[in-house]
Amino acid sequence: MDNQAEVREFLTSRRAKITPEQAGLPSGNRRRVPGLRRSEVAALADVSVEYYAKLERGNLAGVSPAVLEAVARALQLDDAERAHLLNLAQAADGSDALTRPRRRTTRAWSAHRSLQWVLDAVTAGPAFVRNGRMDLLATNQLARAFYDDVYATVGNQANLARFQFLDPASRRFYPDWDQAADIAVAILRTEAGRNPHDKDLHDLVGELSTRSDEFRTRWGAHNVRHHGTGTKRYRHQAVGELTLAYEGLEMAAAPGLTLTIYAAEPGSPSEEGLRLLASWVATQEAISPTRHASS
Repeated sequence: MDNQAEVREFLTSRRAKITPEQAGLPSGNRRRVPGLRRSEVAALADVSVEYYAKLERGNLAGVSPAVLEAVARALQLDDAERAHLLNLAQAADGSDALTRPRRRTTRAWSAHRSLQWVLDAVTAGPAFVRNGRMDLLATNQLARAFYDDVYATVGNQANLARFQFLDPASRRFYPDWDQAADIAVAILRTEAGRNPHDKDLHDLVGELSTRSDEFRTRWGAHNVRHHGTGTKRYRHQAVGELTLAYEGLEMAAAPGLTLTIYAAEPGSPSEEGLRLLASWVATQEAISPTRHASS
C-alpha cells in the first residue's frame, strides 16, 4: 500500500472529524472545511503551517516521536489511532528492502500441538486464533461450530472479513451487522498500518473493495481500533441468539496473532445456548466424525 497516500488520507480524515469547539477554538462563519484547518492543527501541535502541510502530504520520514505525539494530541487521537500513526511513521522510515511487498509464504502457519491443547482445553466457549487479516488459523470444537457459516462456503477461505462482506449468511449471523462491519474494517485498517507490505493483505483489501460497496466506503473512512474486549450479539443457525463477551489476547510466541475466547454470562440464556451448541457439535460429530474436527 502507498504509505504517503495512507498518511495523507489518515491525517486528513482525522482533521475533518474535530470541530473547532472540540479543540477549544472559535468556530467562525467562513469555514470551508468540515473540521479544523491545517493552520489550526499546526498551532495546536506547535509546528509551522508549512511543516504540518508537509506531514499531511504524506511525508512522515524522519519525523521525531515528539512531533508525532504533538500531532496526535492536536488531532485528539485515541490509543489505536496514535499507534496507527506511529506505525505509518515507521513504515515511512523503512529501507527499500522493507518497503517491497512481501512474497506469499509457501507454508501456511499451523498451530503447535501445545497451542491446540490449550484451545481444546477451553470447553465452555469458542476459542480461536486469528491473524490481522482475520483468517481463522486454529479453533477449538465450539469455535469451529460457532463459525459453521464461515466454513460452509469454500469461497470464504475461513476468513471473517470475506464472510462479513461477501457472504449473505453474515446478515443473519451478525444481528448488529453494521457494527460488526465497522469493527472488521477497523481491524484490517489497523493491520495495514502495522504490516503495510503484506501481499496477502493487499489482495484481500483489493478483492473486498472491488466486490463490496459496504467495504469500500468503510475502508475510505480510515478508522482503526484495538479489538481486545467487549460484547457482541450473534444469531447461530442451530441455537439462535447469543450475547457473548470476548477477550482478545496478543500471542507473545507468535507476534501478530490473537487468541480470542468467547464466554456467556453465567446463568444467562446465552450460556444455555452454548451448552446447546456443544450438544449440536456432538450430534454433528456422530453424523460426520471429520466435519467438525479442530482446525
